[in-house]
Amino acid sequence: MSAPMLINFTTTPQKLNSLPLGALFKSLAILGLVLFLFYISLQETYSYQSSDILASFKQKWPASSPLSYPPTTNISHIVFGIIGSMNTWNHKRSYVKSWWRSNVTRGYLFLDRYPTMEFLPWPNSSYPPFRVNEDITKQKLYPEVKRPDQIRIVRTILETFREGDKDVRWFVMADDDTILFVDNLVEVLAKYDHTKYLYIGANSECVKSNFDFSFNMAFGGAGYALSYPLAAALATKMDKCIQRYIHLWVSDFMLYSCLTDLGVPLTYQKGLHQIDLVGDISGLLSAHPQTPLLSLHHIDTINPIFPSMNRSESINHLMKAAKVDHSRILQQTICYHRLSSWSVSITWGYSVHVYENIFPASFLKKPLETFGPWNNRERPPLYMFNTRPWPFNNPCETPHVFYFDSITETSNTSIEGNNYQQILTTYARASPRGLPACSSNGNLSADSVTKIHVFSSPTKRLESGERDCCNVVHEAGMDSAEVIYRACTKDETIS
Repeated sequence: MSAPMLINFTTTPQKLNSLPLGALFKSLAILGLVLFLFYISLQETYSYQSSDILASFKQKWPASSPLSYPPTTNISHIVFGIIGSMNTWNHKRSYVKSWWRSNVTRGYLFLDRYPTMEFLPWPNSSYPPFRVNEDITKQKLYPEVKRPDQIRIVRTILETFREGDKDVRWFVMADDDTILFVDNLVEVLAKYDHTKYLYIGANSECVKSNFDFSFNMAFGGAGYALSYPLAAALATKMDKCIQRYIHLWVSDFMLYSCLTDLGVPLTYQKGLHQIDLVGDISGLLSAHPQTPLLSLHHIDTINPIFPSMNRSESINHLMKAAKVDHSRILQQTICYHRLSSWSVSITWGYSVHVYENIFPASFLKKPLETFGPWNNRERPPLYMFNTRPWPFNNPCETPHVFYFDSITETSNTSIEGNNYQQILTTYARASPRGLPACSSNGNLSADSVTKIHVFSSPTKRLESGERDCCNVVHEAGMDSAEVIYRACTKDETIS
């Protein structure tokens, strides 16, 4: 029997190539065994555990990935850039004041010129600290500017970024007549990866507005969010990009064009509302999509959202409900009073519609067309969503309309004797309906009802896709009705 072949560790590739194939495999196996035994001896010598090795690796190469960030985005990670004008600030300031939180929200109000004496000293407890936008007409970059106001608006992104705030994940940009629902914004943005290039927004409600610009553009009045890395990249290219698109007349279209050139598409987010509508938008608000309410824009071009109040009072009134339960604000819940053949649609914190007929959810979730398009000369299709016309003389399809009146937090006693918390929102009739009772199937009139009391849990929904179910309590002839929110049963349908 031949002696085993010994391999010198200095064997060259030429020598290995000269070995028979079987001997080569055998030699490599012996080499692998030797290296394994050498590794085991090192483990015994230094008594390393796997966690020790990992810790040593992390010390030499510290993580720079998102794992080093706090796990959840909170309000301190957002900087708001609000665009305003001294010409309109006097009446728009109440809109900003309705959502701004002193020492909680952070950001800046960018004005076209320095505030006049009537607004000084500036009340930082009520509004964001102000900044005056750079005068681009004095810069050689833009020698021929036809719409300097639009360039001022888009450059506010750059100027907000240059403020140098620390620990920023998102820049949220909006106008001074945009109402922001901050808690919902925080929760929605927390679901996105702020370390990536993200451009989050929504388009217009009107087909024509989107056609004129782009169906893939975030409309600036509704507000949009830029992740920090994207804002940083955009800041280095902003002026060159504006020069490229100096012919564009609208700031948000200019921004969209710049971001498209960077290869960043729009991430569409429901709940941001441009409100390119006119008149009474109660039909739209009363059938809000099943998603968190994030913003409302163009407050001055629509009727006050509560008919008995002015615009500023209306917004502050809506905020009363939002401050108690931001997750449910404007969320639509549908239930039925079978004894009376009533359909009841509750838009929490805003309105209740009572129909003297049983209608499926697919019907009630279509907004009543109480409003008009931004340009009333346009032909259908007008809107980016389906609507149903107001049924002027149909008592079975015309709702009894109730608006949010008051909100309280109560402590009640259950049947078992245990106390539990509830939120009570009360809705008052807007005006008499002025129609006879619906005669279909012997339905009962709801004319006697003047108030609706809605009881809901203070526990907010965890996900925007979840919904509440409810029961209606009413006795014939009573001037009020109660709606009690509850958890939906498995596979419960709305019909």
